Amino acid sequence: MPRQLVWTGFMTLDGVVDSPGGAVEGHPGGGWVLRTPFVPESFALKAEELEETSALMFGRRSYEAFASTWPGSEDHIAYRDLPKYVVSRSLGEEALVDGWGPQHILRTTEDVAALKQTEGGAIFIHGSAELARNLAHADLVDRYNLLVFPVLLGSGKSVFSRSDEDGRQLALRESEAYSNGVLKALYDVVR
Repeated sequence: MPRQLVWTGFMTLDGVVDSPGGAVEGHPGGGWVLRTPFVPESFALKAEELEETSALMFGRRSYEAFASTWPGSEDHIAYRDLPKYVVSRSLGEEALVDGWGPQHILRTTEDVAALKQTEGGAIFIHGSAELARNLAHADLVDRYNLLVFPVLLGSGKSVFSRSDEDGRQLALRESEAYSNGVLKALYDVVR
């Protein structure tokens, strides 16, 4: 059975995934996650995901952003030794950081498809909106784990394509609403 590829992340109600943690990430409205009242149970999904995460996948830009903080972060210690896959045509082996578990560079969507056919559990994509769109277009994303925040930004990066699609169907696996307005929505891609 192929490994599942799961995109997980924070999203505004209008579908923007850009700069949830701060303006330093690029969007002028960045930091919208931090401006939402903190309710611990609305972030429980992140701990639940760890139970099924066998590896992480990033695009180059997200890898560079996470690799600068996650390896030494106590909040992300559970990710430290997991295998990491970076999908990039330009990243060199010398750019991979030390002390962050096994890391591999994949160059193409075909490489990702081949990885999915190997033994192991689910691979989670964090951030990496452009990568997620490209992998979805190649029919490689199996599930979306979304935490939708009650914020409208109007513009910014989206994990979903803005061009015409053939009406890809999703099946709701699980949902929950929290007192701070955050919605958890887990969708399987219907094939």
